[in-house]
Amino acid sequence: MKRIYLSGPMSGLPGLNFPTFHNMTTSLRAGGHTVTNPAEINPEGGTWTDCMRRDIAVLMDCDTVATLPGWEHSQGARLEILIAERLGMTVVNAYDLATRESAAVPEFSKLM
Repeated sequence: MKRIYLSGPMSGLPGLNFPTFHNMTTSLRAGGHTVTNPAEINPEGGTWTDCMRRDIAVLMDCDTVATLPGWEHSQGARLEILIAERLGMTVVNAYDLATRESAAVPEFSKLM
């Protein structure tokens, strides 16, 4: 089982993109993974700096970062990926990981 940190864009998106984070978290957890979801860490939002400080702290407890679409346009997600790569963590596309895991989870289609 991998400890996965979910990384993607939030700032400037409707609802801070929380629905996308929550849906992917549900899918990955159904595949047996432990998922750290920044939307769960910062449910009330806050300043970008405060949220990033909390997010980076929990990122350190993970071994894999799973990226959501648009991560490359997000200052925070780019920082998370940079840190992960420099520390030798695995970086994967979240949808690719969930799709691979769906073969082991028959009810996957009901989660999306």
